[in-house]
Amino acid sequence: MTRSVAVIALSEAGRPTAEALVAALPGAELHGLRRRLPSAEHTFDDPGAHIRALYADGTAIIGVCSSGILIRALAPNLADKRTAPPVIAVAADGSAVVPLLGGHHDGNRLARAVGQALGAFVAATTASDAVFGVALDEPPPGWRLANPEHHKDFVAAAMAGDRIRLEGKVDWLEDCALPFDRDGSLTIVATDQVVAGAKDCLVYHPTCLAIGVGCERGTEPGEVIDLVRECLSSEGLSADAVGGLYSLDLKADEPALHALADNLGVEVRTFAAEQLEQEAPRLATPSEVVFREVGCHGVAEGAALAAVGSEGDLIMAKRKSARATCGIARSANHMPLTATGRRQGRLAVVGTGPGAVDWMTGAVRRLIEEADDLVGYGLYLDLVTASADERRHDFPIGAEADRVAHALDLAAQGHRVVLVSSGDPGIYAMAALVFEQIDRRERPDWRRVQIRVEPGISALQAAAARAGAPLGHDFCAISLSDLLTPWEQIERRIEAAAAADFVVAFYNPVSKRRHWQLARAREILLRERGPETPVIVARNLGREGECVRQLTLADLAPEDVDMLTVVLVGASTTRALDIAGTGWVYTPRGYGAGGRIADEPEGKV
Repeated sequence: MTRSVAVIALSEAGRPTAEALVAALPGAELHGLRRRLPSAEHTFDDPGAHIRALYADGTAIIGVCSSGILIRALAPNLADKRTAPPVIAVAADGSAVVPLLGGHHDGNRLARAVGQALGAFVAATTASDAVFGVALDEPPPGWRLANPEHHKDFVAAAMAGDRIRLEGKVDWLEDCALPFDRDGSLTIVATDQVVAGAKDCLVYHPTCLAIGVGCERGTEPGEVIDLVRECLSSEGLSADAVGGLYSLDLKADEPALHALADNLGVEVRTFAAEQLEQEAPRLATPSEVVFREVGCHGVAEGAALAAVGSEGDLIMAKRKSARATCGIARSANHMPLTATGRRQGRLAVVGTGPGAVDWMTGAVRRLIEEADDLVGYGLYLDLVTASADERRHDFPIGAEADRVAHALDLAAQGHRVVLVSSGDPGIYAMAALVFEQIDRRERPDWRRVQIRVEPGISALQAAAARAGAPLGHDFCAISLSDLLTPWEQIERRIEAAAAADFVVAFYNPVSKRRHWQLARAREILLRERGPETPVIVARNLGREGECVRQLTLADLAPEDVDMLTVVLVGASTTRALDIAGTGWVYTPRGYGAGGRIADEPEGKV
């Protein structure tokens, strides 16, 4: 599992250690107490609240501070240890590392990486890790512990002096200090078969099985899941030993396959027909019918064999249900499968917000960290990555269609791609163009890509928040750019918004060659609302040089704005007021003196 990593520094003394960890750990970001480390990538004022928010979001926490600070902050939030994200305390001088939580979720592994980066002692306190040098309840990638509920009793017995008999080959236990003995009373079993574990027997499954599946388009997920589960059961094979689900590339977007993958906790990977046809000599049940339809003599068996390679074996020939087929292959020497085939590509269209890193959602940050490729306008990419690394694909302003096509091409090749927009990607941004390109272009490979749209804070939201609550009642957004929309249509929309008394957010208000449209919009609005109507002019929101000004509709002029500006024009009910020397703007919803609106919950739809 890939996690975000927050390195928290509360003092200048801890900054060098924190910065060293951020440089050494992939995906780590510096979080600093604002009054002491104002230049940190993320800043906060309340350490306890910030730590709890990160923990609730599943973020791994490395606190360059005393363990007591982390314990006191998280004590009210502690729950099942098997779901806790890693929480690690690091001495300010980097001399000691103490994993506190999340040993079951990579905490010990992360602590060892921290210790290695700092050359520091790691005070791991989980029993098997501390005594035997291995975390028996946290096997490495490619292995699964079938009976974690027996781990505690097993380790207690080993620590009391009982010896351990090993059945099967487990390479990651070769250099540990476990007391192995062929006549031991405790047993560690490594197998792909279903074996009952017990307090004196830990069962580990190497993910060495490749499940090959073929199915008709639109097959019900339940049919495919039942078929595969029945095949595993009939062969005595454990589902925990499945390392991947494999098929023909035409099935990369088949919902039933992805439902099966979720059920088994693995990825779907696919091969081209030409690759599957190379396995034809090894097929148990080749089919001329399948060859005529898709270009290879077998999908289920061929995909399973392609996944395990030339040294692997087909251990279950093709079996059928009404609309699906299943074949199973095992890798050589029961070794965990390596990544073969092509995974389904994913294009995530994300919004970074107006510019401030703090306005970027945790979901967007995680997608960026997981991405193979980042595509976007160079200025937007600068907001999410400081380095010009190989993942970046920079495009100039105005090359929006080229950006989208390039992102889709990469995703169609199996990449995890993030297309970066500022603000919200669904508001005058890239999301609509992605769907439009897929809709208009004859590209079947694009239609097999997984699409995800992740929202960001829009410019109108940010401007409204800076000004108060001007969007407190009904509002609309209108772009004044006539590059893609005829001005006559834009003008009709302004007239309708004016007549309906909406608060209006104007995007793209002026450019180097366009000035008169904003003046025309102001003229239309003045027909329906007074010259004293409050207006918010917000420029460079969330970035250096941010400027948010209040003026009136009568005073609004094109020279006040540019393309980095969003303009909010109030409705007839919008009000300006002064609070403690600061000017604010709000649009009331119509609450009465009692502060209630009958039969309408606040903010609900």
